[in-house]
Amino acid sequence: MTTYNGYELNYSIEELKKMTTEEMTDVTLLPEDATAYKALEEGDKKALKHLVAAAKILNNVALKQDNPHNLAQKEALTTAAHAGDEHAILALKLFNSLNGVSGLNGIDPEPINIFKNLTTPKGKNFYPADLSEQEFHNILLQMFKDNQIEEIKKILSARTMVVRDGTKLKAIDYTEYFKDEFSEMANELEVAAHYCTNALFKEYLSWQAQALLQNNEDMDMLADKHWAMMQDTPLEFTLSRENYDDEMTSTVLENPELATLIKQHNIEVIAKDMLGARAGIVNKQGTKLLLEFKDTMPKLCKMMPYTDKYEQNIKADSEVKQTMVDVDLVCLSGDYAQCRGGMTLAQNLPNNDKLAIKTGGGRRNVYHRQVRQSKDDERTKKMLDAFLAPEFHQYYNPEADHIFVIGHENGHSLGPSSEYQNSPGICKSIIEENKADTVSISFMPEYVKQNIITAEQLKEVYTTWIFRLLLRAKPVFPTETYKIIDLIEFNTLLKHGAITFDENKLIHIDFDKVSPAAYEILTKVIDIQLSKSPEKARRYITENTSWTELHEYIAATHKKLGLKKYKNIVSFF
Repeated sequence: MTTYNGYELNYSIEELKKMTTEEMTDVTLLPEDATAYKALEEGDKKALKHLVAAAKILNNVALKQDNPHNLAQKEALTTAAHAGDEHAILALKLFNSLNGVSGLNGIDPEPINIFKNLTTPKGKNFYPADLSEQEFHNILLQMFKDNQIEEIKKILSARTMVVRDGTKLKAIDYTEYFKDEFSEMANELEVAAHYCTNALFKEYLSWQAQALLQNNEDMDMLADKHWAMMQDTPLEFTLSRENYDDEMTSTVLENPELATLIKQHNIEVIAKDMLGARAGIVNKQGTKLLLEFKDTMPKLCKMMPYTDKYEQNIKADSEVKQTMVDVDLVCLSGDYAQCRGGMTLAQNLPNNDKLAIKTGGGRRNVYHRQVRQSKDDERTKKMLDAFLAPEFHQYYNPEADHIFVIGHENGHSLGPSSEYQNSPGICKSIIEENKADTVSISFMPEYVKQNIITAEQLKEVYTTWIFRLLLRAKPVFPTETYKIIDLIEFNTLLKHGAITFDENKLIHIDFDKVSPAAYEILTKVIDIQLSKSPEKARRYITENTSWTELHEYIAATHKKLGLKKYKNIVSFF
């Protein structure tokens, strides 16, 4: 049996063929002959090539963060594939879909491990692979006894890789650990800044380049603040820092002894940032719609639950410090390219834990046109016939899903600050994303009142959103954040009678009950964030994620229709 760096593949050629053909969907990014690219000025065309180069360098950083074996195994597969090894060619395609040696696909309950005996640990490669949760906690307790408070702060921060240091642990800042890659990226960004035509974009790239070179959170802050101010630039480049992948750091808040010590020493616990990069061209027509939604945010902040118990990020009587752009994508790398059960449709950054937000900076929403436009019309028709009563088919519209996502991303800017958002421990991402979903649905009728969408479009948003809640498998806690919240929302709609199933197990929707049901969820999750209780968050999730025969029926029906478990990003730059 052929091995690659001593590891045998977990799947036969026949299995890999199925996984990379009938179970894989292409997501095609913007080609070089597209009108949007041709319309750019020559300087911006040159700049874009260097931005793509920077993004590709960043991919190796994310591979290192994700699993200590990623780079070596990718190189082994690539070498064998170039030599004509069919097994390696297919395995490499699957590797590129997951952007790593393993990962969940959103359907199967266990991670897909491309190689036998090669999995990804709970702490990814942010922590030593052999470090258990219990040992991690014990080491930190001993470090507290030894008064190593400053080192503990670094270990529990978002931007460090953690290694063993004798019987203790040591944190290494990203700028030091990834010094070579960051230096190469900074050079590409500086060259792009030289060529690009927009002054604000040029300034942002220079700040971002410097942030890659200096172990100084203030530099990240300045780069983030400049990035968030850009509204009318022709190009988009993002260095994404989100911390949903690290399942180790936040466990300390569920250890009572550690949680007490952390509170006593005023240590902020933030999961590690997985890095990603995207490059693209701003689509002006799509961006115009986003700005119409932005204008409603000061009004929505006053409608949030418990507004008298916390200070809003968005002020009802001041300008919304948030830019929004719709982007034609030419490159996705790192975290963005980890197609593990889905792909990001949009982002609202920086997150509340970032210094830019804490010091009064704004946010930027970026929407991914090519991701949302990739769909399988034939399979969608089969699903509508299988799940939705015929009279509701007219309200299913993929473009309505984009409207829901706009509301979701704006929802991240509403509600309590990072102090509260991080408090639910390993449940924090589930609670925050649940909040954003239900902000969107709860306040969707307001967009009708403001004449941004029509009453007909409101029904389309509800129907299309409900359709996405039909899970293909029972989600894995806590890894599958978005699927867990889909289950919570589905169960709540069912409980309130917003959705019912007829004798043929087809869905009927009571449109008048949808937003009130969502607002009930929103009230609960805001209460959880304000309580700062990981136990309360866990209890809420447990109570609202029951999996019954109905859920099994839905999952089985999905399987009969054929499942697309993987995505293949097709890029031309």
